[in-house]
Amino acid sequence: MVELACRNCKYINIDSKVCKNCGSTELTKEWYGYVVIIDPEKSEIAKKLGINLPGKYALKVG
Repeated sequence: MVELACRNCKYINIDSKVCKNCGSTELTKEWYGYVVIIDPEKSEIAKKLGINLPGKYALKVG
């Protein structure tokens, strides 16, 4: 199981070469920390990070 973060939206993809969130192919193994968003409409963190879809997101992408 390889977890790759998208350089565009920071969504963490599992065993994929294309981001399931935005469709980008710019994925990297170099990411640090993560946040799991369950309900983006009610989450203050999701609003501050500009996240609209539920999922696991990297905090920093290298």
